[in-house]
Amino acid sequence: MKKRSITLKGHRTSIVLEPEFWVAIERAARKRQVSLAGLVAEIDAERTRSESAGGLASALRVFALREASGAGGEAD
Repeated sequence: MKKRSITLKGHRTSIVLEPEFWVAIERAARKRQVSLAGLVAEIDAERTRSESAGGLASALRVFALREASGAGGEAD
């Protein structure tokens, strides 16, 4: 497991994910030409708008899986 600290909405938060998920998320950030923190903030914003909002780590994993499968897009 790999822990990252990211600032979201002005607050530091720590996120723990398997390294493979971080690799996929970092790749997606580079592809979109945004920072890792920027992409995580986008995923978090989409997650909080969702009626079935789960945790941020789960939303990041779902995002990474969608990226890997070619589905792309934000977490529902």
